[in-house]
Amino acid sequence: MVPHSIETEQAVKIHKALGEQTRYKIIQILSGESNLCPADLENRLVTVALSTLSHHLKQLSDCGLLTSQKKGTYIYYSLNTDTVLRFAPYLLTR
Repeated sequence: MVPHSIETEQAVKIHKALGEQTRYKIIQILSGESNLCPADLENRLVTVALSTLSHHLKQLSDCGLLTSQKKGTYIYYSLNTDTVLRFAPYLLTR
């Protein structure tokens, strides 16, 4: 039996988050470009409302896949490459 650990919990949260198509697309966008604000992501995703996008960004941040940096009134998101390399390195291959 495999012992239950915090690392296992994080891996499950990450893969659950990636199981949603919009969140997976957000990760794909951020793997090619970093420091994007929600409005930039909204323009690239086209069919996602800003309020829904905020929910997806929170889910990705909560599981450790994204980092955020506040500059003025904007929040800019980037991929947390350490977490991605550890739990989902396939996201960085193109």
